[in-house]
Amino acid sequence: MAPRSMLFGPATRVDFVPKFLASGTDIGVLDLEDAVAEDEKEIARRAISEARPGDDDLGSMHLFVRVNALDTGHFEADLAAAAEAGAHGIIVPKLESAAEVADARKAMHAAGIGSAGLCAGIESAAGVHRAVDVAGASVDMVYFGAEDFITDMGGVRTESNDEVFYARSHVALAARLGGVPALDQVVADFNDGDRFEREALAARSLGYSGKLCIHPGQVSLALAAFSPSEQELLWARGVLDAVADAGGKGVVSYEGTMVDAPIIRRAEAFLAQSNKD
Repeated sequence: MAPRSMLFGPATRVDFVPKFLASGTDIGVLDLEDAVAEDEKEIARRAISEARPGDDDLGSMHLFVRVNALDTGHFEADLAAAAEAGAHGIIVPKLESAAEVADARKAMHAAGIGSAGLCAGIESAAGVHRAVDVAGASVDMVYFGAEDFITDMGGVRTESNDEVFYARSHVALAARLGGVPALDQVVADFNDGDRFEREALAARSLGYSGKLCIHPGQVSLALAAFSPSEQELLWARGVLDAVADAGGKGVVSYEGTMVDAPIIRRAEAFLAQSNKD
């Protein structure tokens, strides 16, 4: 799958699952990491284990659990709780090498959820440096975490995103080389819909398939930004009609622009994504 939105909620609040569903998100995430204080980790694990939200009728939505990082001392217990919860996938933050991905997969098999999806968080200097290795390992998707990355770098976050442009682009490239979708960074100000939309459109232009969301109101913006617009669909149909009219022979132009193989593939991709939706 190529998710357009991944909505996070604290694992202590399993009652967020209906909110995930109401938002229309592709993936709903019960977060055992950043959203849960250190002294509430066990409470959160027990909550999702007992509620077993993955057994509910979730329609087309996938339920993931974000566990704590491999080296935290919580990882194995988090996986066991995620397995009890019936999670469809696991998000492992701060992965930095193919070897760590292999360790995560091995632990998932040991916990009885080896067939679940695995999303790798790439959010450190080492993770970005080795992003091609991480995305090329046995993961199903990756995300770029700008806040942790800049903290690790000792940098400063700005609204311009200039400080993460290289890392953000590199993760998208790594995901493409690995053949997996990539999800873009969080917009922490969930009241700023304009910023979210700007960032989402910029991320799509870099090759991201979707965006991390921390509020249900961000989901509809993500779904719209990462889906072909009516204008794009009109253009795609026009391109393919022009190719068909030419019988696939000679140079084809559409609206004053030469149409070659990459343009045709882009038009076909727009229409394929629209039909999938």
